[in-house]
Amino acid sequence: MTTAPTAHGASQEPLSADTASVPNAHWPKLSLSRRIQIPIIAAAVWSVIRLLGPTLRFEVHGWQHAERLYAQGKRCIWTFWHRSMLATAYWGRHRGVVVMATANFDGRWGAKVIEWLGFGTVAASSTRGGARGLAELAQKIKEGRDAGFAIDGPRGPRFIAKPGAVLLARRTSQPVMPFHVAVDRGRTFERSWDHFLLPKPFARTVMLFAPPIFVPEDASPEMITAKLAEVQKELDRTRELAESWYSLPAEERARHAAEFDR
Repeated sequence: MTTAPTAHGASQEPLSADTASVPNAHWPKLSLSRRIQIPIIAAAVWSVIRLLGPTLRFEVHGWQHAERLYAQGKRCIWTFWHRSMLATAYWGRHRGVVVMATANFDGRWGAKVIEWLGFGTVAASSTRGGARGLAELAQKIKEGRDAGFAIDGPRGPRFIAKPGAVLLARRTSQPVMPFHVAVDRGRTFERSWDHFLLPKPFARTVMLFAPPIFVPEDASPEMITAKLAEVQKELDRTRELAESWYSLPAEERARHAAEFDR
């Protein structure tokens, strides 16, 4: 098993993120009641993560890919499914990762939560979609930060990768890093579009990191499509294995762990 850096004090971990608020000059104004709800919901969700997160028992495989990239002076564009947002947010806290926040109500309270967890945020424009956000993420990567994408968010379809991470990889010459998080005990909210996963306290939690996927700066539209398919394949592969991880015999888990830790 690869030993991943802890959130505090590891020499190879990315730079600490600032917690500046998302600039929202380009966003539509919400009603007063909605604006009042944002900090209340954010505080409740943050409290759940801070109480539940320390009880999770993480088992991490494949982190050596990130260590090698950091040793080469590169940054990572992390991609994962929206379903595993809670465990991912806890594990990734204070690692200097910057994410894109959306203008809708959920996006705004979500931005507060992840900022309080030590993530950086950039705003997606309501008029230009993600173009402005991608440009700001590219600048953050240039400054030495990682980027993160819940790649089927913010509204699905579930488990279908969107092209933002691949486009950012082409723009920055930094690799896409797919991974998945799963637990042995948790509740799935099947009525939510993402089948959101709420781990139970003290759940065993596995993280599987796939090898990096590079996208050439001169990638054609056809190559972008091919690279997105590659990202989709790795996300599907890690999800399928991680979700079945704790139902596998110990010997089979050990074999898969050795493969990921090569």
